[in-house]
Amino acid sequence: MFTIEAKRVLTPVTKLIVVQAPMVARKARPGQFVILRCTESGERIPLTIADYDREKGTITLVYQEVGKTTRLLGRMGVGDAILDLVGPLGMPAELPREGRVLCVGGGVGVAPVYPKAKAMHEMGVDVVSIIGARSADLLILEEEMRAVSTAVYVATDDGSRGHHGFVSDVIKQLLERGEQFDEIIAVGPILMMRACVEVTRPYGVKTWVSMNPIMVDGTGMCGACRLSVDGKTKFCCVDGPMFDGHAVDWAEAVRRSRIYLEEEKIAVDHMNCAEGGCRP
Repeated sequence: MFTIEAKRVLTPVTKLIVVQAPMVARKARPGQFVILRCTESGERIPLTIADYDREKGTITLVYQEVGKTTRLLGRMGVGDAILDLVGPLGMPAELPREGRVLCVGGGVGVAPVYPKAKAMHEMGVDVVSIIGARSADLLILEEEMRAVSTAVYVATDDGSRGHHGFVSDVIKQLLERGEQFDEIIAVGPILMMRACVEVTRPYGVKTWVSMNPIMVDGTGMCGACRLSVDGKTKFCCVDGPMFDGHAVDWAEAVRRSRIYLEEEKIAVDHMNCAEGGCRP
């Protein structure tokens, strides 16, 4: 059922696939995600719905090959079918219908920020965007973001394109020169989102982040994706994934994001060994 209809290589480590999933496409809204599994014995991973086409019955997923499952997914091509996929999950983003909004995407985080920017642009919101990556060859969806933004700023960690530094630097530059935004949406690696929040905090600009903790079932039953927001326990899969960044307990979120780093490394090492890539 979940057949891959199209595939694009966005960067050496980032892929985009268009998947046939009519029931998901029919209900999907910006900010929601799916959980999928590639093999019968494989893990379940969450991926944001980067776009959807209700008429064609397809959804677009973007992922970076960093672990075993995303590497397996990266090897699948047009005509292959994902074993199972459930969604749309999570709460749709609460998007303004007017005003001026700054959309910030770091790395693969540009993919989940894109549908929000697109939806707001279609409603007449003045969207300004910042996209960033470690280097120019890792930037994604720049053309798509330009199509839904009145201005797009680029930042790269190594200075190979645009601002030499982080997306949070560009946010600070814009705010310091008096640019006014009704809201800011920042999506990307957890440390990047935390940096963006700390930049906007003194200005009191509402800053939304899309949290990406470890998930298992996606229904709030397992509790793996819990985080503290404004001193209260929330479950990202049912209460989020969008939260007020100024209310998130970032120390806890960062700590929990690192719980299974060793296990993730072991899984990739075992995969490499099974394919003859073990080191002597």
